[in-house]
Formats: sequence, structure tokens, C-alpha cells
Amino acid sequence: MSIIQTGGSDVAGGSSLTGARVAVAAAFFAQGFVFISLTTRLPRFLERWGLDEVTLSLLLLMMVLLAGVGSLVTEHVVRHSGSALMLRLGLLLMVVVVPALTLAPAVGVFVGAIAVYGLALGLVDATTNMQAVDLEHRYGRPILPSAHGYWTTGGISAAVIALATGHLSLTVGVFVAVVPLVIAFAPYLPRVAREPQGTPGMSYGGAGLTRPVASPVVAAAAGPIPWRPIWLVGSGLVVFYMADTAAAAWGPVLLALDLGAPGNLVALATLPYLVASMVVRLAGGLLVTRFGVVPLLRIGAVVAFGALALVALAPSWPVAVAGFAVLGASIALVAPLSFSAAGRIAAVSAADSAIGGSATGGPATEPDRARTDAVIARFNQFNYVGALLGAVLTGLVGAFSLRIGFILSAVLVLALIPLAPAFARGTLRRPGSEPVTDPVAGH
Repeated sequence: MSIIQTGGSDVAGGSSLTGARVAVAAAFFAQGFVFISLTTRLPRFLERWGLDEVTLSLLLLMMVLLAGVGSLVTEHVVRHSGSALMLRLGLLLMVVVVPALTLAPAVGVFVGAIAVYGLALGLVDATTNMQAVDLEHRYGRPILPSAHGYWTTGGISAAVIALATGHLSLTVGVFVAVVPLVIAFAPYLPRVAREPQGTPGMSYGGAGLTRPVASPVVAAAAGPIPWRPIWLVGSGLVVFYMADTAAAAWGPVLLALDLGAPGNLVALATLPYLVASMVVRLAGGLLVTRFGVVPLLRIGAVVAFGALALVALAPSWPVAVAGFAVLGASIALVAPLSFSAAGRIAAVSAADSAIGGSATGGPATEPDRARTDAVIARFNQFNYVGALLGAVLTGLVGAFSLRIGFILSAVLVLALIPLAPAFARGTLRRPGSEPVTDPVAGH
């Protein structure tokens, strides 16, 4: 199958590809900035509207379910419009939602704003990962860890601002909307379409290189997507988001209600967690190349168990903050490596069916972007299953004491140990060259 670009600049050029990479990093930044800006203010929203932990759990349930709906809608729409358009739509929805949440005159408006934010969350989650996976395939080396690192950088920026403005009115949060507004118009990877005519066999790839592609007849023969290995990787993503959402959504509440942290310092549950996560993610490409996926995930799971146990048993809020910091470093690579693995599995299976590529040697052709986007949109649902379990079950199980909810996450995070090999399928290669990354190395 040959592809051509429809609209926008030529992404074959290295400079254009670099611009798209900066744009995608900025989109991840915006997503993390808005999400953490809202979650660090949850205790104040609870107080303002007189809500308890169970009610908040139900609101988070609604948000997560609607995020799943947004991701499913994205899967179908991007087939015709491309992921860039839907990414911009999601960011612009956030521009509307943030002021509605912070300035809501009644609890009904607040609840409605959470619902719309859930949809926007799903749109942006799915499309940012679609764009990052496509960049990773074009570059032929790990891109997802650093992309998610910019999500974390956005979260850190939001947590710092929340700490600095904790004594001010909640209405200050309206300025959070400026970030997604600016980034919505960045130059993302444009839509690609199937070339109706022409000689099959060559298509321009990333960084100004060319790569062979299958003809439309051969590409149409691509076999079914291998969902079993994707389900295994998705299970690991569920485990990650259980711990991650528990820390982001309930960490500030734990510090405020159970451990007596000062109100203007509850964001410390999130800030050290994010700083540690950012450092590991930004170095993630080097770590994966040096040590391999499997050892990194297995060691991280054991350390995460200890960190969550420390949070659950902490005698004071500074000890819990230290536990959150260790947790952030130990599980930082799970999410980006899971999306990377899902993208590789989809691409390799297409290549295997189309032209006889090797599952161990990586895709022999440029991945079918529409096929990969569809896999990423569905795979993103595991994100929300984990968020559902982490946000809702942590609150419900921990209705008497949130410590119990964190103990649940500590036990479940150990599931990453047997699941780790599923993350190591396939290889990345630069177009027309030998593999440059072997995720299996080191296990």
C-alpha cells in the first residue's frame, strides 16, 4: 500500500518531522498540565461542593467512562479525518471545560463540566499516543518514553503552580485553559491517505528516507490483529493506571484527610511522584536500549510494591511523600512501553501477513497507519479500566481509610512481573536499515 500526504507540509523532510515531534511533545505537556491542575484541586472541590469520597468516586467513574467513549469515537473518526484534527478538537474542548469547572455557579454545572472533560480526555489520550507511535515508527527508535515524559513535565508544572497558588481562590485555575489553547494549533503529523494510483513499492518515510511498502492488493491481505499479546500488554497498562490514578487522584486526599498535611501542601503527593517519573521517562529510551524492557519492568514492579506499602503504612505525611516519589520512578516506563509494544505488534502483524515479515526482525514495510491508529485507540481503553479501578476502587475500598485502598494497589502492581515479557515483542528499525532497538535485549 502506498501512502500520500493530504494537506500540510511534507513530513518526509527531517525538519518537518522534528516540528511534528515538538508538537506532539507539547500536546502531551498540555494533557498532563490540565489533568494535574484539576486533580491537585480535588480536595478543594470536595470542600466547596460538600462532597464526600464516595460521591467523588462516582464522579470519577463518570469521567473515566466518558473518556472511554471519547477514545472509541476517535477510533472511528480518525479513519476519515486523521488524528491531528481530533487532537485539536480535544484540546479545544479543554479550553471550554476548565473555566466551567473552576467558575461553576452550581454543582450541576460542575458535574456537567467533568462529563465534557472526560470526553476531551479520551480524545487527547488516544490521539497523542497515535501521533507518538507513528513518530516512533518513522524514527525507528524509542520515542514513547520521552513523549510521556513531557506529559509528566506538564504535570510537574501544574503541581508547582498549585503549590504556589494554594492560598488563592479556585478561580485562579481558569488560566490553565491558556495552555491547551496555544498548543491546539501546533503542526501535528497530518493525515495520510491511500494513493489511488501510481506504482506501488516505495513511500517516503521519516527523516527524508524512503522505504518499501506493499501494493494495495498485498496490503489488503493483511491478517487479523493479534489481540492476545495486546491483551497481555493491556493488562500491564491496567495495573499501571491503577497505581498512577490512585496516586494522582487520592494521594492529595490521603495527605489532607488521613495524615494531616497542611492544605497548601497536599500537592506534594503529586509533585515528587511526577518529578521522579519525569526523570526516568526522559531517560527511558537510553534505559530500554541499555537494559531491555523485561528487567526494567520486573525490577520496577518490586520497587513499586515497596513504595505503595510505604504510602499505606506511613506514620506521617513526609514519609508518604517519599513513598510517592519512589513509586513515580519505579513505574514510570510502564505506560509508554505498553503503547510502544501495542504499536509494534500491530505493525509487525501487518507486515507478516502482507509480505512475510518476521516477528522477530520487525516490520519489513511502513506500518499501515490506519491499522495502527485503530489498535492504539482500542488499546487506550485499558488506560481507563486502570483509571477506573485506581480512582473508584481506591476510594470505595478505602472509604473507611484510604490506606486500605493503597494496599490493594501494592498487591496488584506485582502482576507486572509475569506480564513483563509481553512488552518485548518486535523490534524498531530505521527505514531501510538494520534494527536499532531490540526491546527483548536484557531479559
